[in-house]
Amino acid sequence: MKSSALGESTSAAEVTNVTRHGIRLLSETGEKFLSFKDFSWFRDAPIGKVMNVEEPQPGHYYWPDLDVDLSDRIIETPHLYPRVSK
Repeated sequence: MKSSALGESTSAAEVTNVTRHGIRLLSETGEKFLSFKDFSWFRDAPIGKVMNVEEPQPGHYYWPDLDVDLSDRIIETPHLYPRVSK
């Protein structure tokens, strides 16, 4: 006999800390630090907008109030994804 599929995960991504250097993001894939140096969109944003993060898929994060969309890969290797055009 097979068990039925479990329901959707109740875990969600959340910003757990904001410092003068950046933000800490906790998700199912682990804890990450997003420095303001690499992710300047968050530096001057109101705290409520920074805290409002969604994880539509594992490893994919979206801040709807800021229209910022990031993945684990971008967070782990920001130098591969420059924010300025050449």
